[in-house]
Amino acid sequence: MDSVTMLHEYADHIALAITFDYGSNHGSNEIAMARLNCTRLNIPHLVLPLTDIFRHVHSSLLEGADAIPEGHYAEENMKSTVVPFRNGIMLSVACAIAEDKGLKHVMIANHGGDHTIYPDCRPAFIDAMSRAIQAGTYAGVSVWAPYTSITKADIARHGKQLGLDYRDTWSCYKGGKVHCGKCGTCVERREALAEAGIDDPTEYEA
Repeated sequence: MDSVTMLHEYADHIALAITFDYGSNHGSNEIAMARLNCTRLNIPHLVLPLTDIFRHVHSSLLEGADAIPEGHYAEENMKSTVVPFRNGIMLSVACAIAEDKGLKHVMIANHGGDHTIYPDCRPAFIDAMSRAIQAGTYAGVSVWAPYTSITKADIARHGKQLGLDYRDTWSCYKGGKVHCGKCGTCVERREALAEAGIDDPTEYEA
């Protein structure tokens, strides 16, 4: 939902989109939605496998639908969904590709709210990672994270202004045929769309 909104909002600035297949429960759903939206916008799209790396770390996102806790992100059990240093690894790979292709920025759609449990979504991490990437590239590639200080509801408001159909996005961490409606990201999705005044088009199990 966040990445697709950013993709549409900044389409005129995006030269290439990357989806990382890291073995998550919901990876195939996300890849399908990424392909759909990139095709609509005529943005080149790469799917890069990182499963060999993340096979060596633990997270409920990588351990099947039954491992995903239910409830709100504010609850302690949702910390099990953290994938260690996921954004750091992905930004590093994206940075290498960006420099090779002569691109100046790498974008990420982290947002305010995530920072409560995800260390690699917090403003301090994004700032530090951007500085490191700039220092480590001849071209001074930087991280552009336009949603860092806003909420998911704010992102949904952006999508509403753009006329996005959120039916063509995926959030659920369980990765079934439809959204479960109970995991943290489903709960957050529902709340964000409601707060933004969007009739939720998502099909939920419950």
